[in-house]
Amino acid sequence: MTRLRVATYNVHKCKGVDWRVSPARIAEVICELDADLLAAQEVLYSQAHLIADELRVPFFFGRARQHAGEPYGNAIFTRHSVQSSEEYDLTVPGREPRQCLRVSVTVTESRPVHLFAVHLGTSLLERREQARRFSSDILEPTENWGSRVVAGDFNEWTRGLATQTLSRYLRSADISLHLKRTRTYPGLLPFMHLDHIYYDPDFYLREMHLHRTRLSLLASDHLPLIADFETH
Repeated sequence: MTRLRVATYNVHKCKGVDWRVSPARIAEVICELDADLLAAQEVLYSQAHLIADELRVPFFFGRARQHAGEPYGNAIFTRHSVQSSEEYDLTVPGREPRQCLRVSVTVTESRPVHLFAVHLGTSLLERREQARRFSSDILEPTENWGSRVVAGDFNEWTRGLATQTLSRYLRSADISLHLKRTRTYPGLLPFMHLDHIYYDPDFYLREMHLHRTRLSLLASDHLPLIADFETH
C-alpha cells in the first residue's frame, strides 16, 4: 500500500485575518501540512510562484480571471512527478468566472493519480450547474478515469446540491467521524464547512483533519483540510 496525503487550502489571496498579505506565511503553513498534493484556491499567479519557490516544488496554475492586473484562480503544488495538467472552464453566464485545474501525477507504477482543484460559486443554482458540468464533462470522460481526488472550496455545506451530484461518482468523507471541529470557515470562529475532499473508491481514507495552529489561524480566513489515503 502507498500512502498519499492530499490537502485543500483557500489562501484568501494570502491575506491573513490580521490583514497582512504574506505568501511566505502561507508557504510556512503549507510546509507544516507535509502534503504530497495540495489544491489552493483564491491565489494570484505571482503568489503561487513565490509559494512554490519557498517550498521548492513545482506548481501548476489555473486562471479563473484577472485580479489586480494579474491571473487569479487555483493552483496545485506537488512533490510527485507530473504526467499532465489541464484547465476546465466552469463559469456560469452572468456569474463570476470559475475554473477547475487538473494535475495528474505518478504515485505508483500502476496508474496516475488525478487531482482536481475547484472553487465553486456562491449561488445555489450556479453551484448545481457547475457540479453537473464537472461531473458530465470532466469526470465521465475515460481519460480522467482512475484514481481521482477532487478538493477545494465548494461554498456549500456537506449535503448541498453539488455534494449530491458529485457523490454519484465519488466518495466523500463523513466529517463527523474524522473532525473534532466539523467547520472550516472562518478559521478563527468556524461555523460553516465549505471545504471538501472527494475521492475514488480505490482509495482508503485513513484520516481527515483540519490543520489548526496559531499560524494557520492567522494566515487565511480558511483552515487547511487534510486527507490521508492509502492506495495500491
